[in-house]
Amino acid sequence: MAMMQENNRQYYEGAQSFTSIGGAGQSFTTTFDTDLIFKAFAPTSADYALNNFKLYTSPSGIPGTFTEYTSAYTVVDNKITITGAVAANDIVVVQLKKLDGGNYGTTVADKAYGNIVEENYGSYAYTKLGDLVQNFLIAYVGAGKLIPNVKRTDVIFHTKRAIQEFSYDTLRSVNAQELTVPNNLSVVIPQDYVNYVELSWIDTQGVKRIIYPTTLTSNPSEMPVQDNKGTPIQDSFNNNIEGTSITEDRWKNNAYKNLNALQNDPLFEYDYYYLYGGTMFGYGQLYGLNPETAQSNGWFTINEREGKFSFSANLVDKVILLQYISDGLSSDLNTRVPKMAEEAVYAYVRHAILSSRINQPEYVIQRLKKEASAKLRNAKIRLSNIKSNEIVQVMRGKSKWIKH
Repeated sequence: MAMMQENNRQYYEGAQSFTSIGGAGQSFTTTFDTDLIFKAFAPTSADYALNNFKLYTSPSGIPGTFTEYTSAYTVVDNKITITGAVAANDIVVVQLKKLDGGNYGTTVADKAYGNIVEENYGSYAYTKLGDLVQNFLIAYVGAGKLIPNVKRTDVIFHTKRAIQEFSYDTLRSVNAQELTVPNNLSVVIPQDYVNYVELSWIDTQGVKRIIYPTTLTSNPSEMPVQDNKGTPIQDSFNNNIEGTSITEDRWKNNAYKNLNALQNDPLFEYDYYYLYGGTMFGYGQLYGLNPETAQSNGWFTINEREGKFSFSANLVDKVILLQYISDGLSSDLNTRVPKMAEEAVYAYVRHAILSSRINQPEYVIQRLKKEASAKLRNAKIRLSNIKSNEIVQVMRGKSKWIKH
């Protein structure tokens, strides 16, 4: 239930200014929603690029008069302490890194380039995991309350579990990566990947073309080398010797990659419908449409052995959009939760804590379980973002029944 602490300049521009009182050892405390990350004050240091802000000073505060401050200073808990002297009434500006570099650097090299400011846009709709834990301890733990005492680590654990469970079908924990399919037709599964939502390639007009999973091929998990009797061969450590996958190699070099090879395929007239202008239309469509393969956008498989998405050969060099579900815990206590699901998280944690303790009245546990379920249902409805006017627009003129 935190209130806004940033003013418009801090939110839109990512900047906060202070007036110097003169002398050395001055301190300025920023009030951004984003915590300052400080590694080094000197641009010559390799760690300087890891800072998420830059510091500028000006004798007048007039645009174009600011210079980057690179003398000694320290940062602790968003409090900047300048070791050197700054003249009285000088304007000191803290600029979070911004896509266009901000308004204070006089040269391109001085500008605070990054995307810290843009990442903060829309942040008021969310509550940080650390704040959820603190709010829970304040509101639900103590003398005369349902939970007399609990360790903070227990609350953190159950809060993280709540976020994980909610991320799968309640919270909007869907990330999207724009990637290019290389010549090996594989891209690495993202680090915080849990399950995919949709894969599509982007045409020249920027329109998504959905890529579907396929059962036409698969990725083997093991490829043992065999002797002439078909028995796997072992190395000196008694482990099977692994070879390369013939299945994957043939899939990468199939007729999709070289359409001219279709003409020499003895099964061409049975396997494929027809070629028109060098484009293959559908697989197995000569004697009726096969819905599973009746599309020309290409296919993908998940190669669990290598931890990669593998694509059909016609997608090489294509720009793809990989949308996937994260568990919402890819970072630390700064993980954010939509405020519309905040009460559902508290209900989940209350039930989880008390249900794991001995000698708790069963009617209390059941009441908390029902309450947690109801809060979760409310959160799903709130976050579903259903707009009646959008439904009306889609259904206008529809006279057919939707069958599935």
